[in-house]
Amino acid sequence: MKVFKFGGASVNNVERIKNLRTILLEDNFENKLIVISAMGKTTNALEKVTDAFFNENPNEALQLFDQIKKQHLSTAKYLLVTNYLACEEQLQHFFTEVEWLLHDKPQRDFDYYYDQIVCVGELLSTSIISHYLNETFIKNTWIDVRDVIRTDANFRDATIDWNFTKQQISTFVVPLFNINNLVITQGYIGATEENQCTTLGREGSDYTAAVFANMLEAKSLTIWKDVPAVMNADPKQFSDAETISELNYTEVIEMAYYGAQVIHPKTIKPLQNKNIPLFVKCFTDSSLLGTCIHNKFIKKLPPIIVLKENQVMMELSSKDFSFVEEKPIATLFHLFESLKIKPNLMQNGAISIICILDNHTSKIEKLATEAASIFDVTITKNLTLLTIRHYTNEIFEKLTKGKKILLLQKTTETVQSLIS
Repeated sequence: MKVFKFGGASVNNVERIKNLRTILLEDNFENKLIVISAMGKTTNALEKVTDAFFNENPNEALQLFDQIKKQHLSTAKYLLVTNYLACEEQLQHFFTEVEWLLHDKPQRDFDYYYDQIVCVGELLSTSIISHYLNETFIKNTWIDVRDVIRTDANFRDATIDWNFTKQQISTFVVPLFNINNLVITQGYIGATEENQCTTLGREGSDYTAAVFANMLEAKSLTIWKDVPAVMNADPKQFSDAETISELNYTEVIEMAYYGAQVIHPKTIKPLQNKNIPLFVKCFTDSSLLGTCIHNKFIKKLPPIIVLKENQVMMELSSKDFSFVEEKPIATLFHLFESLKIKPNLMQNGAISIICILDNHTSKIEKLATEAASIFDVTITKNLTLLTIRHYTNEIFEKLTKGKKILLLQKTTETVQSLIS
């Protein structure tokens, strides 16, 4: 048993969907569960539908959703002949789910409606791809993941009910492999006990795939991405970025913590618990080795560089020059939690605390306003946070040459520098 996950970029047009079929043909004889995201920018488009609906612009919401409908029907027409009508009927069912809601008026909070609308993206993409594969002689069984993954009602960041979900996978999913060796389902979404749609938060599709891999006791999980492998830096920022053939779970979690666009830590944990290797492969060239992520020790890694731009430095100083003690620090962390803010770096002094934050303007303003009741607050914007794991003095000096260093933290493994 293997689990494959294809992201939105890997299915964002007809040619790439055909390429997905080619990848499956290369390894067609082993049982596989396939997790697929919404196509391309569909989630962004559905977010605009949600915004329009919640702002009580029903005509705009329906017009925006009509564009999404047409795009998916057009894709289905390009891919399908004999299965088109069956696919269209299934798509229309999902369209109706959303349109029924859009004809109403918002009565609940935004996050609830976000999940009810955005979840349709994955349902549309998997329906089209499943029908296409069946038509082209790759037999598969399509399932609605909302019948399998049970969550709480924490909309937009739902928590999975592991016991119920495991039971569903055992009794409902596993027997399907006696019919076809491929099962296709959706990432990112689930449902509550009341059948309300939920989403699983950041990198939810990768997490879905990891959950299935864990509960199916999979041999491996492969995530197909638009890069040749995990790289030691963002190739858009560093032209000399190099691929990394092997990583361990701990290193990936560290990279993600510092802001690298790799695999989210919550995806790693279900794999680590069962010692399941994770492969990151390139969907445009499956012959490339990619990256293998496992539980083994790795002797030497290149410097891993993470550059976070558009950072804000917030300096919080005690108003009367007294020491910053437990109570004001506790209050500050309560503000972080209530505003859903995660500092990228913190440094404490005797009478001050420095926090480095992503520049989410509204959140920064709220934090500054509320913190001003107990601190003097100073804000500096347009900064860059440089993190280098496995650094050398040479690479650090090269990357900070000509820059003003405002803050510096070092351990034996990692150096972080706030620069302007």
